[in-house]
Amino acid sequence: MASPRTQQALARLADLTPRQVVAELDRYIVGQADAKKAVAIALRNRWRRQQAPESIRDEISPNNIILIGPTGVGKTEIARRLAKLAGAPFIKVEASKFTEVGYVGRDVEGMIRDLVDSAIEMVRQEREGEVEDLANEKVDERLLDLLLPPPTDGKAPTPNGVKPEPAPEPTLVSAGDAGGVFVVSPTGDVKQERATDAAQERYLRTREKLKLLLLDGQLDGREVEIEVPQQGPMLDMFASPGAPEGIENFTEMLRDMMPKKTKKRTVKVSEARRILIEQEFQKLVDMEDVTADALERVESLGIVFLDEIDKIAGEKSQMGGPDVSREGVQRDLLPIVEGSNVQTKYGMVKTDHILFVAAGAFHVSKPSDLIPELQGRFPIRVELKPLTEADFVRIMTEPENALTKQYAALVAADGAQLEFTADGIAEIARIAATVNSRMENIGARRLHTVMTTQLEETLFELPDGVTKRIVVNAEVVREKLKAIVEDEDLRRYIL
Repeated sequence: MASPRTQQALARLADLTPRQVVAELDRYIVGQADAKKAVAIALRNRWRRQQAPESIRDEISPNNIILIGPTGVGKTEIARRLAKLAGAPFIKVEASKFTEVGYVGRDVEGMIRDLVDSAIEMVRQEREGEVEDLANEKVDERLLDLLLPPPTDGKAPTPNGVKPEPAPEPTLVSAGDAGGVFVVSPTGDVKQERATDAAQERYLRTREKLKLLLLDGQLDGREVEIEVPQQGPMLDMFASPGAPEGIENFTEMLRDMMPKKTKKRTVKVSEARRILIEQEFQKLVDMEDVTADALERVESLGIVFLDEIDKIAGEKSQMGGPDVSREGVQRDLLPIVEGSNVQTKYGMVKTDHILFVAAGAFHVSKPSDLIPELQGRFPIRVELKPLTEADFVRIMTEPENALTKQYAALVAADGAQLEFTADGIAEIARIAATVNSRMENIGARRLHTVMTTQLEETLFELPDGVTKRIVVNAEVVREKLKAIVEDEDLRRYIL
């Protein structure tokens, strides 16, 4: 039975029909209807499996997918947007960086550990969002205690740079016993107050005024002294980049065994707030609950995007060399894709129901070059179509993150306006398609190189220039790029 939070995540999938998923993907990705349809069905099947009777639920395996197509046609973007849409743990790995067990390189089980780390971070952020208001309130109180320590001897303390409010003037004050005062109210009632009570009242009023200044950000430049955890240099060495895989487990075990040390640091209030909010999150968020929820989501909703799978396919090498471990990597991948238990630092993870989406250009090899057992674990194969000149025009105008919109936003930061005319966009698309046909076809990524070359001088001169309106039309594009496109050597190195 799924936990309530995992059920909430599955409930979001219930509202996403395959048609809605495709419509959402259309907002960012042009064309590739077949691939979008395939992944939308696979996503819906995650929810359908949870609705099936328990007697057969565990028997329903995900239909893993292979996306076949040249680079730059949207394979990675489809998988990434799909995971974001579903709110599912997602990891992108490259098959080419794995090597057969026994050779120097990464173990294929590392991708499941990375997926779990991604899920832990995702769930932790969700939990922190739920307690963020409470954590901020606690941090405000801690900062006030640092700026205005509570009174301990009956005297109101003086905050750093803040004058305390003067004592209220009573109607009548007379000496009393035990250091007290008699206060006569406007109605004639006589009340005895102790000096410590008056000091406490002044302290509370000063604290309230200080809180208003703190919330308004007027005290961010003030310095306070706080205690922060101190990590030993040996642990820093173990956790450094390039350390062997799995060493983080040993590092965390050492950290738990060693006594917790703290050191005092003098920092500004703005920096202290960042440090203290992390400490409050650690107190308010139950990491055991986060870990349990994350492992459950990985097992029921996790998505692994396995890129460049064609790089580990191919005929067996008779002479050794770089091909020696290709089939070995496939055989190491097989049990994970089929379903097995992978040991992580958070516990055992079953991969039976993780969705694997593989992708590759398959220029040299083909899917049938994979070992038969691995082919059988990817029953759905979708071929993505190469992008045409018309597709390039749509890519630059239709998606919400279109390149033209991105560059317009960058130029607007300098107070200028960037406009692309229809013929200018068509000319950029024509040049990108032409360069792709004459050289390596890198798909939509060619638009980035063409656009960058086209606007390079503009972006360089913009802060110093007086031009506040830039229009990119066909004539401007041809004038800028004509020499590069016609010169084969320039084209090869620049575009």
